[in-house]
Amino acid sequence: MSAYGHQMEQEFSSQSLLSREDTESGSQYVLESGFYMKSFAATIFIAGLLIVGVLLVTLLVTLAVMLQSCESRSKGVVEIETASDSYHHCKAFALHGELNSLEEPEIPPVCWNLAIHYIEGGEYERDLNFMISMIESFFDTISPSDNHLDVVLMDIDDILASNHTYSYQSMHQQQFNQYGSNKPSGSIEDAANLKHWRILELYVKLKSRGWSLILLSRKPERQRNVTDEQLKAVGFNGWSSLIMRSDSEMEMETWEFFRRRRTAMKEEGTQIISVISSQLDALTGSSLGKRVFKLPKPLHYNSQTPTLRR
Repeated sequence: MSAYGHQMEQEFSSQSLLSREDTESGSQYVLESGFYMKSFAATIFIAGLLIVGVLLVTLLVTLAVMLQSCESRSKGVVEIETASDSYHHCKAFALHGELNSLEEPEIPPVCWNLAIHYIEGGEYERDLNFMISMIESFFDTISPSDNHLDVVLMDIDDILASNHTYSYQSMHQQQFNQYGSNKPSGSIEDAANLKHWRILELYVKLKSRGWSLILLSRKPERQRNVTDEQLKAVGFNGWSSLIMRSDSEMEMETWEFFRRRRTAMKEEGTQIISVISSQLDALTGSSLGKRVFKLPKPLHYNSQTPTLRR
């Protein structure tokens, strides 16, 4: 056989061998690098890439949600801290306002909003009920002396300033129905009515136990008859005396007016057991007795115009 024929035979043998290998092994993919991959392995490889991609996308979405949640939480903390700061600021300002008799235009707007929330949220009612309970607990431990010289001073201006026009009979029934089951006060008017009812309830209870009750007012003496009628109209009867300001005392600071009247009572032999008020001017100075009680007040206001703006 010639050399050319021999060469053709070898090439034919090589092609036959490759054809047999392809038949036995199935289809293959040839990469440029010379790496061979079967179709089944390629399917697995592509599926793996898809799974990894899905996992990466899921991880990114999860991280984004977590980041947003952290931002919302941080924002909430900031808002809570801001509200808390405003609350403490207004609480301090209310005390400052009472000590210095500040007028309505001097009250920061944010404090009006918090004062309304303090009432409508029911916190004022809880504070009032708690303080009334403290007063009652104190008087449960003591009794008036036989000489009838022991007295309790009660500030009545907060009640009369509410401008109630209904009679005691209707008020008693309405307030019992509304607050007898400790129903929360949901408005400023409800809170004023609740305060009226609870103080009247305390007044009646102390009087029934034999305590002499002296009522305090910042109003001028010339309004005595009108004030007397207003008190009786809303259920306050049988007091020992009603202290009002003479013309010469109208120019005097109210805390000084109350202090002088208490001192005069003490010099006359009267024994002051307690002073009950929601305003600091009646609870300042000497001769305050054994125990003073300050009723809660949402925000300082002028005693002649006790209203809150919305």
